[in-house]
Amino acid sequence: ASSTLLCFRSALVAPLIFALLLQAPFTQPSTITQPNFVLLLADDLGIGDVGCYGNDTIRTPNIDGLAKEGVKLTQHIAAAPLCTPSRAAFLTGRYPLRSGMDAINDYRVIFWNAASGGLPPNETTFAKILQHQGYSTGLIGKWHQGVNCESRNDHCHHPLKHGFDYFYGMPFTLISDCQPTEPPEMDRAFRRKLWLSTQMIGLIPLTAVLGRLTGLIAVRWRTLTCLAGFSLLFFISWFSSYGFVRYWNCIMMRNHGITEQPMVTDRTTSLILRESISFIERNKHKPFLLFLSFLHSHTPLLTTEKFLGRSRHGLYGDNVEEMDWMVGQVLDAIDKEGLKETTLVYFASDHGGWLERQEGERQLGGWNGIYKGGKAMGGWEGGIRVPGIFRWPGVLPAGTVIDEPTSLMDIYPTVVHLAGGEVPQDRVMDGRDLLPLLRGAVAHSEHEFLFHYCGAHLHAVRWHQKDTGAVWKAHYMTPIFSPPGAGACYDRGFCQCSGEGVTHHEPPLLFELSQDPSEAKPLSADTEPLFDTVIRRIGRAIEEHRRTLTPVPEQLSVSNVVWKPWLQPCCGTFPFCWCDKEGDN
Repeated sequence: ASSTLLCFRSALVAPLIFALLLQAPFTQPSTITQPNFVLLLADDLGIGDVGCYGNDTIRTPNIDGLAKEGVKLTQHIAAAPLCTPSRAAFLTGRYPLRSGMDAINDYRVIFWNAASGGLPPNETTFAKILQHQGYSTGLIGKWHQGVNCESRNDHCHHPLKHGFDYFYGMPFTLISDCQPTEPPEMDRAFRRKLWLSTQMIGLIPLTAVLGRLTGLIAVRWRTLTCLAGFSLLFFISWFSSYGFVRYWNCIMMRNHGITEQPMVTDRTTSLILRESISFIERNKHKPFLLFLSFLHSHTPLLTTEKFLGRSRHGLYGDNVEEMDWMVGQVLDAIDKEGLKETTLVYFASDHGGWLERQEGERQLGGWNGIYKGGKAMGGWEGGIRVPGIFRWPGVLPAGTVIDEPTSLMDIYPTVVHLAGGEVPQDRVMDGRDLLPLLRGAVAHSEHEFLFHYCGAHLHAVRWHQKDTGAVWKAHYMTPIFSPPGAGACYDRGFCQCSGEGVTHHEPPLLFELSQDPSEAKPLSADTEPLFDTVIRRIGRAIEEHRRTLTPVPEQLSVSNVVWKPWLQPCCGTFPFCWCDKEGDN
């Protein structure tokens, strides 16, 4: 009897062991408790600019290769349609409104290195948690989350205060003002008004002087001196900032020190790539986080001579192809150090492409594929739907495509949990751990609702109705395109979030994205039987969401975004700020 029982047990155990041995590698719990992380974030890249998302004219073989070897997300959503708030949400796993990093005014991003606004010190980034878990953490490239609060060297918003051990790059963002050969980009329309006002004010003392000299006007010289002094003071008040944008904003830093002021744009790409590879090589023997925040593909589209004229889409296409090459170089460095199997690589863009960015007939902004709208538009898909790719050989199934709603905010809990840390429990977190979805352990994203803000204004809400698979999206406000029907705000350069620049919808515009991803056919109570039910459900979700919001200081208020000379990073004695520590000088 005992031998019969033994045989019976063997018959049960043998197939079980055999089945476990045959199980696919990506379903096994990872034995790598602390993988390395390489997070690649493009700037202003449209979802339609990448080969694996449908572009067949711009060559992106390295990004496409990531998708082939990993998981591609087709409904990956930025929390904001502009750089500063989107990146704040990415770093904190929270809607930017919660940290004060979205604005009620038209100044929706950090405008100066010498502004006092920025990512608040009480926000906890995923880098800070990984730092506590023993990771080496590095940020290479763009920051755009502020620098100082009260003095030139307090560095309260600096990357090193937010969990990064090492920083090399721009504390600001790349703009055309950084390239001496390009026309100015920053506050272009406002600067024109300032020049016009200066000329008109300057005409007053000039006319008075001519009148006195010709005897037509009886005016005292003291009065003329006061008028001339006022004209000069008005000119200095604005030209001291806007006249030197290249020196104040276009700087490169290593940790707290300035290495180039102004930056030498001809070598920026090679330096960023060199620093990224060097960081991997220096930290290959311990867990590390590398956040490579590209300056590509933001204007002025810094592109080395090797890539100029290579694409079929002018300078913008050249710039995207160079960025793809940089991705390949970083992946090669990972392979060379034998880290491929122990490194999670992530690629995304901070928001959609900038449709309005043109110079004459040159299109300098990206393309958002079939999706309506673009950068700065908080509700339309083209402004917030971005590429999202993960690769981790042996853990994530290769060649997988996931069409579930996901967010850039999800990177926070995903990275923190894999590193063995815990997300903060003392605040509302909006990101969700993506690993079960990426590995195929669950079929649906944890996101039921996603809220799409334009500045501090709620423009749209997405509801993922999991029992039916429907993805409903209700628009409460949409930007008014100019000229009408153009698909963007070409007359202004940016679409507005509120006021006369938007249309309010009551009832809201409703789309079913799984059937109409281009948002071309709004539904109504006459055409959709569930219209009223969906609108009511989304309305309740908005009420619940708003109950989780608490007042916080506005980091992008007018007083926090203006230029303050006492906060200006300077590598000399202010205002004589000039240095080049990367060259031979």
